[in-house]
Amino acid sequence: MPSIAADKGGLDDPRNGLDSLLRPQDSVLVLIDHQPYQLTNVNSHEPQMLVNNAAALAKAAKAFVVPTILTSVIADRGGRIFPQITDVFPGQEVIDRTFIHTWQDEKVVDAVKATGRKQLILAGLWTEICVAPAIQALGEGWDVTVVTDASGGTSVEAHEVAIQRMIMAGANMMTWLAVAAEWQRGWPRTCRRAFGGARAACRRQRHRFLWEQQLLNTPVPKDAG
Repeated sequence: MPSIAADKGGLDDPRNGLDSLLRPQDSVLVLIDHQPYQLTNVNSHEPQMLVNNAAALAKAAKAFVVPTILTSVIADRGGRIFPQITDVFPGQEVIDRTFIHTWQDEKVVDAVKATGRKQLILAGLWTEICVAPAIQALGEGWDVTVVTDASGGTSVEAHEVAIQRMIMAGANMMTWLAVAAEWQRGWPRTCRRAFGGARAACRRQRHRFLWEQQLLNTPVPKDAG
């Protein structure tokens, strides 16, 4: 695979300009270890909201036809990926690892490379351990974005320090809704259903999505309440 850094003029360039924005046709999403054991030890976010955010990100990726790789670590002991995520991709294989370091697992890396995409988007548990290998991917020339509110750490400090470390290495940080909006880019696109699915996954923001639907003059579901 040619160097992404060479294609984009180098990751040392300022992250600005139109080419720095996420594009569905260039994106690949990796969701890492959204499992019961990991969630039990998350203290940086409210657990249910974190699951909701990860599920919303998964639904947005499916709506925009962004290839999504699901990976767990020792699922027999740590539990399977939450059904809120796997149900979005019925029948899809979950890559189960023994490596803690996600990017050291050849199956995961090969699956990402097979997509031919350049923009690598990561989210997972825990931020400081299983998502931090973004640093290795950056060193190999990938254009990396970490979704901070679909990731969580063992403490607020652990999560924030990991984010700062990845920023220093050149990673881009976004929230799941910002990722979906950047994929959408403009309302003439036909993927409004991504935001409809996100509304269902993120109940605390449902009033905002109802207002958005009103502005867009799109139908409101009968169960919206």
